[in-house]
Amino acid sequence: MSVFPAAFRTIALGVALLGAASLAASADAPKRVVSMNLCTDQLAMLLADEGQLISVSHIAFDPLSSPMVEQAARYRKNHGQAEQIFAMQPDLVLAGIYSDPYSIGLLRRLGVEVVQFPMERTFDDIRANILKMGQILGQQDAARQMVTQFDTDLAALGSVTAEHPTALLHYANNYTSGDKSLAHHILLAAGFANATTEGGIAAAGSVPLERLLLLMPDLVISGQTYPGASRAEEVLDHPALRRLREKQSGARLTDAEWVCGTPFVLRAVMRLVDIRKRM
Repeated sequence: MSVFPAAFRTIALGVALLGAASLAASADAPKRVVSMNLCTDQLAMLLADEGQLISVSHIAFDPLSSPMVEQAARYRKNHGQAEQIFAMQPDLVLAGIYSDPYSIGLLRRLGVEVVQFPMERTFDDIRANILKMGQILGQQDAARQMVTQFDTDLAALGSVTAEHPTALLHYANNYTSGDKSLAHHILLAAGFANATTEGGIAAAGSVPLERLLLLMPDLVISGQTYPGASRAEEVLDHPALRRLREKQSGARLTDAEWVCGTPFVLRAVMRLVDIRKRM
């Protein structure tokens, strides 16, 4: 199965097929794995052997945050609570470095192994975490194949360009991503320059609306709004920003493709490449 939607299947990323084609996990690999983090959810679902993964986080079921909602439906849902997870009798729990420290600490005191994964800030970090997940699950061959496929698909996107239009990521509360973020590297991979680098923003920060308008980026990428009302999101529909989108290229790209460092980031790269070529 391709990680790209039907409209973008000119490139066939066979990530999900790797799970079916992979060798069975080794005898000493964990047999009851629970993931309590959205990003480890995705890597585990892509690499785990049949029956090896038993539960993923509740966020994996949210289509606004997860690109693998259909796959998540095959697993039990957890809310990251130690009591709930311990009752599942896992022999391994997967978490992020910012997962609930209380739950992680309690699980470890109860004798459950917990492996935490760092956030991905570059494409090299994505490759490293894929290989780490493969090592932990006893799926090293599948992980290496996935990295190779990731690099092949990235190269096939045709993002090399002589000109690099500027793009700016704009989320609720004027939040943006700088040059030490995964979003920055998604922009670069698509042939864009990150406009926030002029403001000296590193991993993340805020850019006042007035500053954004003065920067006049070629593309404004706004975060997706969520159901309900939020004053923090009102800025995304500010009249001045709407006017900028009308006069220039503007896009809203789903957060599900940007949140985690998995092969699904190539969807975001592909969409951006398509936008850039139409500018």
